[in-house]
Amino acid sequence: MSTDSPIDATRPIALRAVRGFHVGGRPVDLVDLPHRQLATVPGLQPRVSNPNGRYQVGQLYVQQFALAAPTARYPLLMWHGGGMTGATWECTPDGRPGWHDYFMRKGYDTFVSDAVERGRASWAPACLVSEMPEHRTLEQAWDIFRFGPPEGYGAANGKRQAFQGQRFPVHALDQLAKQFVARWTSTGGMALDAYVELIRRVGPCTILAHSEGGRLAQHAALSVPELVKGLILVEPAGAPSTAVEDASRLRGIPHCVLWGDYIPQNSLWTIYRRQVDEWLAAVQHAGAEVTEFDLPAKGIRGNSHLPMMDDNNWLIANLIHEWISGAMEGGMSG
Repeated sequence: MSTDSPIDATRPIALRAVRGFHVGGRPVDLVDLPHRQLATVPGLQPRVSNPNGRYQVGQLYVQQFALAAPTARYPLLMWHGGGMTGATWECTPDGRPGWHDYFMRKGYDTFVSDAVERGRASWAPACLVSEMPEHRTLEQAWDIFRFGPPEGYGAANGKRQAFQGQRFPVHALDQLAKQFVARWTSTGGMALDAYVELIRRVGPCTILAHSEGGRLAQHAALSVPELVKGLILVEPAGAPSTAVEDASRLRGIPHCVLWGDYIPQNSLWTIYRRQVDEWLAAVQHAGAEVTEFDLPAKGIRGNSHLPMMDDNNWLIANLIHEWISGAMEGGMSG
């Protein structure tokens, strides 16, 4: 199977504007905290740092890329997964163009975000967070991202044994780890609020969301279903509960869910997928169009939890673009 790009990646991308901004958040006042002595400039006396006062917490960061001549009907919001940032969509760890490049070349205005307490969104003072963050290790990523069996990870690249047919460039695993960021699992409510505010600010849009971002995208769509014109869920890490949420609220939103390979070999992803399948069955029963791209079932083997970085990332992106084109009733060209 060819993994060559279906578009000319050497063609210049004509942009009308690039903007960066923060969305969401709220002011919080801290009082009665002790002052600190900080030596901030070498050679000078320490200064007093007073942590009492007003902070802004719970915002996300967004970078907007407005094309000179967009052809897509709706802008594309690109949401990353847990412990990651908007860098997910940029160049692959081994230096190839990523999905952000692809979708801009296909005519989409894009909004690439760093979620609350990730990347350029900043983070709250530690006293406002009820837990220590998790810092993902390479060993964790090896297992959770389904690069290979747990015993296949070694301290040196030459010792790592990936799953047979693995498409992620495991030789660039150390480079991937450079984009990992701390993750707090207790701030999901703030992240959801900020994402909903982002949708309201952008207006009618399509959401392309990965992993934890896929779970948050489903919840966000429940809040503003009239503004979400399509949901593309790339290996979503869970879904709303049918016992809690009304799936019929999403009956007007076309859904596309994409799954990679090796899920039966991973108990965590087997559970996540079962939950997603249950929710999407309810959404479909309510009347929504739901399309599943089970890549191994389509004869596309070897994709990891990071298909946007795998060696056939352009092929997978093209599947998504073609689905959007059809789901939006021919609302785009390219």
